[in-house]
Amino acid sequence: MPAAKASKDQAAHSLGLSRPASQKENAADRDSPPSAAGSPIIAVSGVNYTVDVASHPLHILRDVAFRVEAAEVAAIVGPSGSGKTSLLMLLAGLERPTSGKVIVAGQDLSALSEDGLALFRRKTVGIVFQSFHLIPSLSALDNVGLALEIASPQLTRTQTREAAAAALTAVGLGDRLTHRPAALSGGEQQRVGLARAMIAKPRLLLADEPTGNLDQETGALVIELMFDLARRQHTAVVLITHDRSLAARADRVLTMTQGELVDTGQGRV
Repeated sequence: MPAAKASKDQAAHSLGLSRPASQKENAADRDSPPSAAGSPIIAVSGVNYTVDVASHPLHILRDVAFRVEAAEVAAIVGPSGSGKTSLLMLLAGLERPTSGKVIVAGQDLSALSEDGLALFRRKTVGIVFQSFHLIPSLSALDNVGLALEIASPQLTRTQTREAAAAALTAVGLGDRLTHRPAALSGGEQQRVGLARAMIAKPRLLLADEPTGNLDQETGALVIELMFDLARRQHTAVVLITHDRSLAARADRVLTMTQGELVDTGQGRV
């Protein structure tokens, strides 16, 4: 496999954008309805998520229901093992609930095939991980540009690179375009990850402990950049974090405890 194609496939897989080669896109996948004006970007109702562990059911999420409005920033806090990341995986369509509905941008995710979910993520969802998931052999510019190439293959290489450069400049990395991940600090790598997640202008950004590998000062900078970009692009954000001081900067804070989600009120301190 050529190196360029291998890198593209690696990026698509790590970002949850890849499509199983054995499956075909169907009409329902192609014609996903846009959400109506004024409707929530996320509408979750009656969601339960159970997995089998040693032939015994483990209930990870219990009757979860919540909504996130367009351009709203919602933070979900809670102890490790409470179900936060599992909920994020359901919102991304990377896992399917045992019961209940997950509707994102007007699309019932249960109606989509695996192919359709991959296409939906390309067009609608950006993801920022705790681990940066950058391709070591590619520059910052190419890591970000590759995500846009996957999401919008109709763009020319020049258009893709110009957009990637602009996205990196927006997160303060205009002078680091040609640097590979090994030459970047942890905070810089996470900013590359943020630029990559936002370059296709997703309607929803999912961030799973994005400051977990950063010191407090750098983490606060990344969060402020994330919130600023999201508000400018009218992108809703769901932030998973252990840090309640960071969560308090969101519009709303929800708490996950033993698989149950409670809206604990307003943030923005």
